[in-house]
Amino acid sequence: MHKRGEYETGNKRILWKLILNFLLIGFFLGILFIYWFGIFNKTNFGSKGNSNFNPSNLTTRMQFYENMRYADSRISYKIEDCPLQKENDIKFAFEILENKTPLEFYSVDKNEEISVTCDSHVKLDGGLFIAGEGGPTNITKSGNFNLISKGKILLLRDSECKTPNIAIHELLHALGFEHSPNPRNIMYNISNCQQEIGEDTINLLNVLYSIPSRPDLVLENVSALVHGRYVDANLSIRNNGLINAKKSSVEFYVDDEYVKSFEVRELAPGYGISIELTNIQTSDLNINKLRFILNYPDEELDKKNNEIELKNID
Repeated sequence: MHKRGEYETGNKRILWKLILNFLLIGFFLGILFIYWFGIFNKTNFGSKGNSNFNPSNLTTRMQFYENMRYADSRISYKIEDCPLQKENDIKFAFEILENKTPLEFYSVDKNEEISVTCDSHVKLDGGLFIAGEGGPTNITKSGNFNLISKGKILLLRDSECKTPNIAIHELLHALGFEHSPNPRNIMYNISNCQQEIGEDTINLLNVLYSIPSRPDLVLENVSALVHGRYVDANLSIRNNGLINAKKSSVEFYVDDEYVKSFEVRELAPGYGISIELTNIQTSDLNINKLRFILNYPDEELDKKNNEIELKNID
């Protein structure tokens, strides 16, 4: 009986050892499974740089409207009611962008393009700011551009960063840029000192301001009716450029023969005029083509759109 009891006790010990070994093996296999399949591992995927890249929306718009810029790369500003620190911040922001882009900022006493203030009691065009405390306040559609003529910056918050991130953020708003979805980008809507200006922002500024500040007069909506030796014509002329267009003239030809010319007044960017001509006498009864040539004395963005030819379709 004694030996039988010892035998049963030994079997129980072996059984418990086996159970314990199975539990340990299961435990280690579980740890291996967790490690292998990464249940608790988290990896953030995103842009290694500081662009506006957003995985959920690859067509993220960088500016409030496409191709927003001022008329010239030299942009005037005026600073009012700002303590010395904030005045230094915005001037430092100007300097940083000047070193990275073709932009140049210069101070004026009046008629500034960018107004900078630090007074929270100032009423800013009825709160017209598009984004937070900075943005364009006057925009004109001109051809492929959305032309900014006025921008405002309200510096309320103090910056504790070596780089004036808040001032740069608001300045870029005034240049037409909206918020970025990338937390590393200086245009993210919550500021921190590690953020940088996106390379895509600098690239876009370089592209936009590499285009010279010129007008671009365009002949549009030209039509004509011939009755006998007389011609009635309608045409529009628009300035799709970046600056005012001086006075110009339009020459009218019938079958390559000069008939007459007429003067066109000065046109601001984005503005145009319609012209109606009636009973223009010609010397030809069988007219095959009419030609209108817009003559501008200086350079334009594109002179290829200054001529239109109409042919007889009967």
